[in-house]
Amino acid sequence: MEQIILFAPLVGALIGGFGWKLIGEKGALLVTTGLLFLAALLSWVTFLTFDGTTRHIEILRFISSGSLDTYWAFRLDRLTSIMLIVVTTVSALVHLYSWGYMAHDENWTHDEPYKARFFAYLSFFTFAMLALVTSDNLVQMFFGWEGVGVASYLLIGFYYKKPSANAAAIKAFVVNRVGDFGFALGIFALFFLTDSISFDTVFHHAPDLAKTNITFLWTQWNAANLIGVLLFVGASGKSAQLFLHTWLPDAMEGPTPVSALIHAATMVTAGVFLVCRMSPLYEFAPAAKELVLVMGASTACFAATVGLVQNDIKRVIAYSTCSQLGYMFAAAGAGVYGVAMFHLLTHAAFKALLFLCAGSVITAMHHEQDMRNYGGLRKKIPFTFWMMMFGTLAITGVGIPFSKDFFGIPIGFAGFDSKDAIIEGTWASGSMYGFWLLVIAAAFTAFYSWRLIFMTFYGPEKGDHHAHEHAKESPLVMLIPLGVLGFGAVFAGMIWYNSFFGNEAIMSHFFALGEHAAPGQGAIFIAPSNHVIETAHHAPVWVGLSPFVAMLLGFGAAWVMYIAKPDLPARMAAANRPLYEFLLNKWYFDEIYGFLFVRPAMALGRLLWKQGDGEVIDGSINGVAMGIVPWFTRLAGRAQSGYLFHYAFAMVIGIGVLMTWMTLTGGAH
Repeated sequence: MEQIILFAPLVGALIGGFGWKLIGEKGALLVTTGLLFLAALLSWVTFLTFDGTTRHIEILRFISSGSLDTYWAFRLDRLTSIMLIVVTTVSALVHLYSWGYMAHDENWTHDEPYKARFFAYLSFFTFAMLALVTSDNLVQMFFGWEGVGVASYLLIGFYYKKPSANAAAIKAFVVNRVGDFGFALGIFALFFLTDSISFDTVFHHAPDLAKTNITFLWTQWNAANLIGVLLFVGASGKSAQLFLHTWLPDAMEGPTPVSALIHAATMVTAGVFLVCRMSPLYEFAPAAKELVLVMGASTACFAATVGLVQNDIKRVIAYSTCSQLGYMFAAAGAGVYGVAMFHLLTHAAFKALLFLCAGSVITAMHHEQDMRNYGGLRKKIPFTFWMMMFGTLAITGVGIPFSKDFFGIPIGFAGFDSKDAIIEGTWASGSMYGFWLLVIAAAFTAFYSWRLIFMTFYGPEKGDHHAHEHAKESPLVMLIPLGVLGFGAVFAGMIWYNSFFGNEAIMSHFFALGEHAAPGQGAIFIAPSNHVIETAHHAPVWVGLSPFVAMLLGFGAAWVMYIAKPDLPARMAAANRPLYEFLLNKWYFDEIYGFLFVRPAMALGRLLWKQGDGEVIDGSINGVAMGIVPWFTRLAGRAQSGYLFHYAFAMVIGIGVLMTWMTLTGGAH
């Protein structure tokens, strides 16, 4: 069954990509979508029947070179089972949704087989992600890691006729290579120190790595901390953390289903999964773990500030994704890895829902994405409105405070359960910097989320009257995925709260956390000295209320500015123009990177092109070669006279020269 889950998307990608001429474009869509739903069904069976015991399922011999002898194996533990349902469920729903969204894509002519190619790319992306999350060793994980990068390049640049899409795809590919270099160095260091890339062996050596020093960049480093930092660099690239985040908003150039697939549950969560998978290492690397927390909290707040002023509906949700990933890393850095995975699960539901709802809005408005041209759409597309409302209530963390004390679980939407757990866990870790940044980010999240709702669905219609007049609800094939994800956005947090963060007995069984478990025995490892979860459950009242109050402040500010006084945002932007421009231009990260890296690289390229290739090679070397080579060619041509006695004479001369050389050099002795 596990092999079917892994390879069904690959089979669909091969058939859809190369066999669509035989089965037709619609046949390709049926095959790819059907195999994804099969994989999703089997993933849920695996998740619900899994007993917590880690299993290793060998598939084939992978690499055998020197001391490196490894298999392609399927590692099945609780982390894997969580990722299986997240990846396959969202991907299957995105496949179904794409039937409607891509039906009449205006970027292609009707005689182009763009749909078969698009669905093949989606399936290949899903296979690469499954290869990543089911890996049993680091090299196998790196294979899936790079496969996801290739697939994302193809999907982001799917509209290859648009220069902006090509630029966004290249940007995503290049920025991720920076992070991947750090990931590769971490793998090399682990193999150098442990002589293995198998997770079990690496986890077994984790305590020893904490006592080992290694020389890197002419400096002595603690091995566990250094490897933890290098792996986090890789995770930062894939999960768009601060300084390596710039590719994520530009990835909106791909079709909206791609945004839902990449930014909700799959590619961007790979970094969070990596850190949680390597929890046995991070538990012995306190400095690296602190870095993860600080960078995660900083990213959450930074991205939330940028989301405050964006006008493209997809870019608002993209920066929201960046911010929510920061929450997940903050949880992992605080040592509550189960809570990080909890938010990964709930985020997959409500963020995929928000992206797909945005696609429904864009379709209704004839591919208009600027929210300033929306307004009053709740009556035109009521189902999309309510589903997007559920997603907004989930991401902003709406719920009943202290309901956990009465019902055993917090009563609220998905984000209320998982995001509040992260904030409480960060406080329990002792990081006030992380705690307050996450609370501030919660207020900003509520503001830009409700701003999106108010600008899109409330107020007078703005922009193209014709688009508003003909706006209508999306077809059923697009609405069914919204309903399924809406259910998850409402109930996922309450259903799984105790397993991830609540009842200690249930959580220990869920993640196979034995009382004396060694690193690698369970899905995650929590060191005996890590009491963050226990401390978080006894947090003061003000800590538990902080995210709720922040949510109310964000909602109130958005209501005042976009419902009560809709002229206020423009006046505030005019009065604070430098700050507004700073946020609108995303803290000028792109401009800074352009000055520091892009322009020098292009200048070097021009130098090598014009001076190196043009003047040196074409002007000098090629000029000399153009004179010498033809001369030797003519000489060789004359030697081929066709007369036998000329060739015999040349042979005699050659033998004479050879004998003379051997006599003079002593070769005849």
